[in-house]
Amino acid sequence: MFSEFKTFIAKGNVLDLAVAVIIGAAFATIVASLTDDIIMPLVGSVFGGLDFANYFAVLGPIPEGFKGNASSYTDLKAAGVAVLGWGQFITVLINFLILAFIIFMLVRSANKVMKRVDEVAGPTEVDLLAEIRDELRRRP
Repeated sequence: MFSEFKTFIAKGNVLDLAVAVIIGAAFATIVASLTDDIIMPLVGSVFGGLDFANYFAVLGPIPEGFKGNASSYTDLKAAGVAVLGWGQFITVLINFLILAFIIFMLVRSANKVMKRVDEVAGPTEVDLLAEIRDELRRRP
């Protein structure tokens, strides 16, 4: 079992996947910063506030002895108050849409490059064999 696991780990696909996960995590932090620090403050200013993540609705009672800010989503969540954080949800949704769009653009670009590489590489063996077969059929 150990040797099978060692063979599995040594395959290139596993290493490629590990690199992709690490780069993806780093890229996600960049997108989160773009959304949290640049886009959402702009969106929030359009809707009348600077911190869009602080749009929420309190669903439960605030406990006695609460020492945080009653208008802070983070403080209320830390105190265990039931809150409907619709502003935070919209922030996460915009994060996702930005990330999905960027990945779409990367895949689209990669597909164009791969298509060009295939065109430059010339015909495949199957294409050449099909041409030979068709040529042989034409001759009497």
